[in-house]
Amino acid sequence: MGCDILAPSDMMDGRIGAIRKMLDKNNFKNVQILSYAAKYASSFYGPFRDAVGSKKKLKGNKKSYQMDYRNSDEALREVALDIKEGADFVMVKPGLPYLDIIKSVKEKFKIPVFAYQVSGEYSMITNAIRNGIFHKDAIIESLMSFKRSGASAIVTYFALNIAKKIENNL
Repeated sequence: MGCDILAPSDMMDGRIGAIRKMLDKNNFKNVQILSYAAKYASSFYGPFRDAVGSKKKLKGNKKSYQMDYRNSDEALREVALDIKEGADFVMVKPGLPYLDIIKSVKEKFKIPVFAYQVSGEYSMITNAIRNGIFHKDAIIESLMSFKRSGASAIVTYFALNIAKKIENNL
């Protein structure tokens, strides 16, 4: 299909290894894999689930396969397994509540770590700015915290806002 990176978000054990094996078998050795190795069962996904209408349809919760936010050791084990299976870099999702995980993964494994600033983080900051609780500089401050923790890349709903700001200052 021409993709450079595959990013399976389901976190199923063995998924990264199966994908890597199939890519290599079919001579797609340059296609990289971004593992969602540290994806937490988080309240911060709420606004996205509301927007797409999945919250009402969700039966039960995602705690059976997303990580317990109280357990930092699990993230390091899952990252190690995915790297062993062939992950080229990993995602920590959501980002802000897990800056410690980003830092630990970066220090322990020395691979690129993506931080995903999810809808709840975006909504929290945006609403605080709108209500005069935060200054708009809170956006950059939140993104800078990812960089300080060791994130190699940041996925954020603020990307378009940042791009427009950069464009307007040229």
